[in-house]
Amino acid sequence: MKFGYFTLTDNPIEFGADRRDPNQYIKDVVEQGIYAEELGFNSVWLPEHHFNALGVLPSPSVALSYIAAKTKKIKLAPATVLLPANHPVRMAEEYALLDLLSDGRAIFSAGRGYDKREYDVFEIDFTKSREIFFEQLDIMKKAWTEEKFSYDGEFYKFPEIQVTPRPVQDPHVPIYVASFSRGSLVKAAEMGENVMFAPFAATSVYGGINEAVKEFKELSEKNGFKNKKAICSYFLNVTETAEETEATKKRMLQYFEGLVPAFPEDISKAPENIRYFAEIVDRLKTLETNDLGEESIIVGEVDYVVEALKKVEASGIEEVIIYFDFGVISHEETLKSMERFSKHVMPHFEKSKVTIG
Repeated sequence: MKFGYFTLTDNPIEFGADRRDPNQYIKDVVEQGIYAEELGFNSVWLPEHHFNALGVLPSPSVALSYIAAKTKKIKLAPATVLLPANHPVRMAEEYALLDLLSDGRAIFSAGRGYDKREYDVFEIDFTKSREIFFEQLDIMKKAWTEEKFSYDGEFYKFPEIQVTPRPVQDPHVPIYVASFSRGSLVKAAEMGENVMFAPFAATSVYGGINEAVKEFKELSEKNGFKNKKAICSYFLNVTETAEETEATKKRMLQYFEGLVPAFPEDISKAPENIRYFAEIVDRLKTLETNDLGEESIIVGEVDYVVEALKKVEASGIEEVIIYFDFGVISHEETLKSMERFSKHVMPHFEKSKVTIG
């Protein structure tokens, strides 16, 4: 199992006086992404969030292009593109370009999101998010694999075009669908895509990460697609004392406090394919630190972290992308957390560390 660096650049208004300067925060995140290669991480995953409502990074492709110029081997991925807020042809162009300039290191990950505040500003129909999203994915795959194509769909119609540049990777940039719901998982499996899980959501929807991976693999093979990959994200920190562990869990609760307002205020009025968030929101509102288990966060001393990740590996997850800087934590503390993980945990996973040169 390999490991990636991941962040959502959370900086919501709920953090109050502890909110970070967005400009400096973006620079810090880019520095962390570059440093991740030196530490042996396989990949760097950057988010798309708008208006400083939750996160501060609006264009992962731009930030990843900068990281590409400063690195040699680390894979470059968004986590995730809010696809309905973007034109699919434009996204096909941008990530093909990233793939070209990075010599084939690009990954494309996209999701529908859950924050209606972003949909409203971009004038996107939140109730049609699922239908829009999967039509967009279809367009992107055609753009990457067909020399010329036109499209006549429900949401997009355009005459014959040719997209340049072409991706370096064959047949195209790897695609991951962020799957929080069973409906998204089923559709991803039908289309032959890879998936990304959030363990706390997988526990709510499927009963656990093991069950989520098993269902995805079975559905993919049933639809004729073998060797499809499942990855997941984790909040994680390697600590040395019980006090550090408790402080990390409090950071996670702080993150959740800023996350809850991003979900629809009245879940009963949300589109049907978003309503599964109701249970998640209810849980987040009442969580305490002693409620946080391995389905949410992996935090503790080295042996505990290694054992927990071995269980994740046994489930069939092929890569864990690690969220180090959730809640309020300094850039310096984030770098140290990354260093501890690289030094003390990665050696327990054969061939997990990527070397330069």
